[in-house]
Amino acid sequence: MFTLVPHTLPKRLTDPVGQTLARTGITPNMITTAGLAGAVVAAVLVARGQFLAGGIVMMAAAALDLLDGVVARASGRVTLFGGVFDSLCDRLSEAAVLGGLLFRLASQGKREEVVLAFAAVVGSLLVSYLRARAEAAGLQLREGLFTRPERVIVLGVGLVFDIVRIALWVLAVLANLTVLQRLWVVRGRAVALERERDGGRNA
Repeated sequence: MFTLVPHTLPKRLTDPVGQTLARTGITPNMITTAGLAGAVVAAVLVARGQFLAGGIVMMAAAALDLLDGVVARASGRVTLFGGVFDSLCDRLSEAAVLGGLLFRLASQGKREEVVLAFAAVVGSLLVSYLRARAEAAGLQLREGLFTRPERVIVLGVGLVFDIVRIALWVLAVLANLTVLQRLWVVRGRAVALERERDGGRNA
């Protein structure tokens, strides 16, 4: 799968950290919850116009997303609920920060940026929804030019360096292009699967 940034770190880096955290009794869901709480704090900071602090807190909270799965594997606590809970918190975290930014921009009367922030939220949610819906239908879908790691980096850089308008343009355009990319991939795989099933019935 082609991505702009790696979605996982080498195990030689993450496994020692995961094993250390697992020995402390910290559970994967605790880490996931801490990440969500950090995103909410970041959203409040952004809504107050403290973009630098909000961007730093947001990226620190997002970094925890690299650890919950590692701790789950190290402690033998990989569960179906944990995977669903992690995905839910990822979506909430991203929406929270963008929502805080949208609130700030709306209070300043910046209509263009408000529209872009809304488009970024919609695109971000649809990218994840398409994967979930496709996999529920039995279609594997991991492709995506602009998935969560890329979006987090762009938004974080935009906040830290106070180039929010540019970051929102990138997010709004590329997130929604990724929706179209994934939809195209799903269509191709759905058609192929249906043909395979029809061929099996006619054999």
